[in-house]
Amino acid sequence: MTQPPVRSALLALACCVGLAAPAAAHPHVFVSARAEILYAPDGAVRALKHIWSFDEAYSAYITQGLDKNGDGKLTPDELAELAKVNVESLPDVGFFTTAKANGKAQEFGQPADAGLVFENKILTLTYTLPLKTPAHANRSFGIEIGDPSYFVAFDIVDAPDAVITRDAPKGCIVRVARPPKLDPAVQQKLAQEDITATPDTSGLQVTTRALVACP
Repeated sequence: MTQPPVRSALLALACCVGLAAPAAAHPHVFVSARAEILYAPDGAVRALKHIWSFDEAYSAYITQGLDKNGDGKLTPDELAELAKVNVESLPDVGFFTTAKANGKAQEFGQPADAGLVFENKILTLTYTLPLKTPAHANRSFGIEIGDPSYFVAFDIVDAPDAVITRDAPKGCIVRVARPPKLDPAVQQKLAQEDITATPDTSGLQVTTRALVACP
């Protein structure tokens, strides 16, 4: 069976460190996420900054064998190749992100400033995702973060800084709309899927939306 793009990208990360992919329930990776919407001095949206923290089990799995000097710590240098593979895989899955300026879909450029940090058993990826063309969103700028196939479960953190703006025009307000909790019966059905299956998530809202409204 041909692997869907989301699955292929994450399996590529496993191959990078010489591991076989784990057979796990669906979803297979859990991410606690934050996002920053970055503005240029002229008031245009120029980029997004993603901060994604992987669950403890996946963090341990994907970093096996990367402690090259055996000191029990993972440095940014030891994680550099894994960060590179992460970012190179993301265009295949649309960066798990969509963006619209005044209702018009935006294209992304090449990601930059990618880095991984391993702290308190959690692996965190940070990178900047520029818009291909800076967007003058004089009415609204919206983003949607998540994996519609639910192979990766994104949880936008429940905190005031979950989605914020940087250098936005005065008076802009961010509103975050999280998906509703899945029905227990649906969760049980998804948990029965193995790594070779793609569950039917049509009709389910599993992504988080954020809208910046400016005066």
